[in-house]
Amino acid sequence: MRCRVVRVSPLLVAAAMLLAVSFNTLSRTPVDGPAVSPQGFHQVAKYKLGGEGGWDYLTMDSAARRLYISRGNRVVVVNIDDGSVAGEIPNTNGVHGIALATEFGKGFVSDGRDGKVTVFDLNTLKPTGEVKAGRNPDAIIYDDGTKRVFAFNGGSSDATAIDAATNAVAGTIPLDGKPEFGAADGKGTVFVNLENKSEVVVLDSKKLAVKARWPVAPGEEPSGLAFDRDHHRLFIGCGGNKKMIVMNSDNGKVVAALPTGEGVDANGFDPGTQLAFSSNGDGTLTVVHEDSPDKFTVVENAKTQLRARTMAVDLKTHNVIVVTAEFGAAPAPTAAQPHPRPTMVPDTFTVLVYGR
Repeated sequence: MRCRVVRVSPLLVAAAMLLAVSFNTLSRTPVDGPAVSPQGFHQVAKYKLGGEGGWDYLTMDSAARRLYISRGNRVVVVNIDDGSVAGEIPNTNGVHGIALATEFGKGFVSDGRDGKVTVFDLNTLKPTGEVKAGRNPDAIIYDDGTKRVFAFNGGSSDATAIDAATNAVAGTIPLDGKPEFGAADGKGTVFVNLENKSEVVVLDSKKLAVKARWPVAPGEEPSGLAFDRDHHRLFIGCGGNKKMIVMNSDNGKVVAALPTGEGVDANGFDPGTQLAFSSNGDGTLTVVHEDSPDKFTVVENAKTQLRARTMAVDLKTHNVIVVTAEFGAAPAPTAAQPHPRPTMVPDTFTVLVYGR
């Protein structure tokens, strides 16, 4: 077979060489520089902890770099920078939430099944006392304005106020509904969602009395609650109809109603980035930017993992932390359990960290 010589134009050769260089530059990470990160929130760390038990609230101590995770009968404390376990707070039966009073060196855990609050030392993580609460204490927060811890009792529909310095019960406030997340403004006011009433109850945290009740309509069944103290805005996650309600904390006026993913449980706010978050059970993280106190924009619905619906915000790194696990098929329904839940696959409990 005779070979044929093909003459190529010098201009064509130059164009081909330029194209090759351009492609190489785009597809290869520079040797002396970091890889370009994806746009938006994406997974930046994954820590597989395993262990038995479900989970509920997460609490992040950004200064101490510790993440507190409720795990059914104990609180697991994780170093968020490397995923190592710093320790555990045992015997917190039916634990829901963790509140930190760092100025007193104390933490407070709501033990739902035992109707009490466990007090522990933030340095040693050792329990130091117990406080009687109402039935099934669930959410729990620290109000730095009154130096009081508020445990919101789902079973008795009230709130127990605890003096953080002495561990003494300061009083009980009837709520007339099932409380979920709470938030404090640091000036004598505490806010708490009532899931079954679709409203926010406003409490005087000094007088321990109800000041107001505000409907969250058009939101339904509020659970998550976050707060922008500087601009007096509440971010309310409504799982009943997949909305984030933004409310003026001075008067209860609804400023915005934004779409979220399905199965929202927790909300968060980062004052450093002016971003609000909704962690959703469908495996998404709804990110909302506060353009101004009266204008809000959904930035993205970042992909996370199924059932990653509780969250915490790391105010130092501006990352968002969620937890989840893998689940098998649900067992067959019985008379005692007509709607059984899927079973968690052993040792699959995982901490996922998302950043930009």
